[in-house]
Amino acid sequence: MSERYDVIVIGGGTGGYPAAIRAGQLGKKVVCINAWLNRDGKPAFGGTCLNAGCIPSKALLESSEMLHKAQHELTLHGITTGKVAFDLAAMQARKNKISSGLTGGIGALFKANGVTGIEGWARLLGDGKVEVTPHKGDKQTLEAEHIIIATGSEPVQLKIAPHDGEFIVDSWDALDFTAVPQRLGIIGAGVIGVELGSVWSRLGAETVLLEAAESFLPMVDAAISKEALRHYGKQGLDIRLGAKVIKAAKKGKGVEVSFELKGKTETETFDKLIVAVGRRPFTDKLGAEDVGLELDERGFIKVDKGYRTNLKNVYATGDVIGGAMLAHKAIEEGVALVEQLAGHHTQVNYKAVPSVIYTSPEVAWVGLSEAEARDAGHEVKTGATSFAGNGRAKALEAAVGQIKIIADAKTDRILGVHMVGPYVSELLAEAVLALEFAATCEDIALTMHGHPTLSENFHEAVLSVDGRAIHAINKKRAA
Repeated sequence: MSERYDVIVIGGGTGGYPAAIRAGQLGKKVVCINAWLNRDGKPAFGGTCLNAGCIPSKALLESSEMLHKAQHELTLHGITTGKVAFDLAAMQARKNKISSGLTGGIGALFKANGVTGIEGWARLLGDGKVEVTPHKGDKQTLEAEHIIIATGSEPVQLKIAPHDGEFIVDSWDALDFTAVPQRLGIIGAGVIGVELGSVWSRLGAETVLLEAAESFLPMVDAAISKEALRHYGKQGLDIRLGAKVIKAAKKGKGVEVSFELKGKTETETFDKLIVAVGRRPFTDKLGAEDVGLELDERGFIKVDKGYRTNLKNVYATGDVIGGAMLAHKAIEEGVALVEQLAGHHTQVNYKAVPSVIYTSPEVAWVGLSEAEARDAGHEVKTGATSFAGNGRAKALEAAVGQIKIIADAKTDRILGVHMVGPYVSELLAEAVLALEFAATCEDIALTMHGHPTLSENFHEAVLSVDGRAIHAINKKRAA
């Protein structure tokens, strides 16, 4: 006899465990099945984000940034030290402790909200049934009124650069290096590529990023991506746009990479090569074919606006359905779905999904770029303010970058905000709220911001849209 639940959530990552917790809060009997195993073979909730992506990468980014500050910025503050060194093993231990602390906390959250957690593989059987193969113990069959698939994604692997886990690695492997490569190659200069490149470059690796696209960060407003590229170059990241990798193979104690650039074939040799060309939906062992679960041509699960699959009472959210492959988007989808199942009228605003690159300076954006706004038929007006004149940024020795506002000239409504600069990941929340509440430039202009703060630069950027900036030279005359 199988155990019956109101909701079965398949996947214990950011698309799954928050949905399970919210279902528990709503009084549902819920179980969350999690297949994740770390490199040491130990199971852990939290998925890629907590174990092999968002959290560990931010830990290493912060550690490497601290090293950079100690080496290059402390003297500017009048602080003198001896020769600065670092202990990579200690950095890695700190990173692992942060991740394990967060993943371990999920169990406590489950207990507090009445969620049952099972570590093992789940396979759809149809008719509301799921077979679970625990990492330890015997198989069991569970039943539920609703089944949510939130199995996430995994790094794309390239046939031309076969992954071996030692010399040619994915983004997870790249977070666990035990020594700093002398020369590091990265295929892909997107979010993951530049973050990993920043970590290892700061720690001393000569870093080359090979990006097939001719443009850098095409999802970011052109003015912001151009400035970000300039700063990355000054920091030593060698980003080669239009570099199409032909082949990569282990050679001796390194990797030889052949690529086409400007019509010529070039070759580089690296100690390590990271493949960071994106992620693909993870549906392994789910039994999709056996039960007729529909996938699209790229392997994503097909869903409607209510996250329903073609199977009765089976739903899917997060990376496995495509769209922006971001942890916070997966969280919001999972929570929204569970609330809908409980009769609430919750929905996700896909026009206000924040995105961040946690380099230094950081890059953050939400909404349309100027080009996207014009392509969508808007009559556009824009404004921008540099951090160069911001007092708080100067005090932080981080007065670089700018904030750009894209607005509709007829309605004054803010359409997008794109930024590069210090801690813009934190400033972005105000921009997201502006889009969520359909704010106009006037709404923000009339909102008092603290001084001195980084956030007042957002205020200044909005003022500059209509030539009203106080602490910047306006390129247009205010009415």
